[in-house]
Amino acid sequence: MESSKLLHAIIETAIDGIITIDNRGIIETLNPSALKIFGYTEEELIGRNISVLMPEPDKSRHDGYIANYQNTGRKKIIGKGREVWGLRKDGTQFPFRLAVSEVQYQDRIVYTGFIHDLSKEKEAEEYLKKYTSKLEETVEERTKSLKQMLQKLEEAREEANKSLEKQIELSKIKSRFVSMASHEFRTPLSSMQLSVALIEKYLQISDNAQIIKHLHKVKSMIGGLNSILNDFLSLEKLDTGIITPHYELFDIVKFAEELTEEMQLISKEDQIIIYQHTGHENVIYLDQHLLRNCLINLISNAIKYSGEHTLIEFSTEINEEKYILTLKDNGLGIPKEDQPSLFQPFFRAHNTGNIPGTGLGLNIVLRYVNLMHGQIYFESEAGAGTKFILSFQKQINEH
Repeated sequence: MESSKLLHAIIETAIDGIITIDNRGIIETLNPSALKIFGYTEEELIGRNISVLMPEPDKSRHDGYIANYQNTGRKKIIGKGREVWGLRKDGTQFPFRLAVSEVQYQDRIVYTGFIHDLSKEKEAEEYLKKYTSKLEETVEERTKSLKQMLQKLEEAREEANKSLEKQIELSKIKSRFVSMASHEFRTPLSSMQLSVALIEKYLQISDNAQIIKHLHKVKSMIGGLNSILNDFLSLEKLDTGIITPHYELFDIVKFAEELTEEMQLISKEDQIIIYQHTGHENVIYLDQHLLRNCLINLISNAIKYSGEHTLIEFSTEINEEKYILTLKDNGLGIPKEDQPSLFQPFFRAHNTGNIPGTGLGLNIVLRYVNLMHGQIYFESEAGAGTKFILSFQKQINEH
């Protein structure tokens, strides 16, 4: 008797729910915890099929589970624990762990179900999942933000390095400019000063031949200084971006012939500039002023770096796709090691010696050609002359 009371007290005070059913699935007993878990009173459940506490699809299949076990003897849940879903009186569903045991009692079989509500554990698990997911998202966002910050820092570092390199390059260019300007201005100014003093002397003795000679020398020196100043002015305009191409139709043959005649006047003794044109067309659509500056620079270089009694070949061509202008001399040529730096500002090949120059001309030519969306090429060998080729796509608007 005492054992029976003790067992009853244990069942009545158990935290987990305990339900017994017969071999037809009819509820016989429930402890207080089971009633609390499902939200029913004892009177509402005693005598009803256990499926009332199950949601679909288990609700419709439960009687089949019992019949299948009784017919085959194969245990699927009896003696095992598994997670299932329960249905409360208010219609809400909840997860619980179910363990079913089979008891032989007074010549009949009774099934006992032990129910452990997993709602709080599942809520905690779901909260943990959401928290973990949120934490992962936060970590991912922070990682992404960190990567972006690192990328920006890297970009800033690269920008700083570029800026530093640019400053170093500018410093070198300024040094070259000071050195070049000092030399290129001092020499002609000294020569002019000497020539003026000699002119004063020859005026006293009326030596007109010497006076004319030195006047020509002064004129030549002034022309050289003017050319240097023009280079500086062109470079300044290019750097400030105020030069823009102004395209127009013009006769390239007439333009080139006039330019050849003009440049022949400043050529050295017995230097001959030969011009020829190829193609049936002679009208092009470019900026005449910029093209003229490019060609004057190239022809001046050909005259300057070629000796007396040499030939300078100047040609133009118009084909189906392009305008091509070529200038070839038989002068000093450009050493291979100097060719990669040829278009850098203030750069001069090491074989130019005492021949005056700013080192700006070819840089200006390159930038003028780029403004007209053209290309410039050259072929050269030290001691074997140089050939420059300017190439421009034919413009749609020319017709």
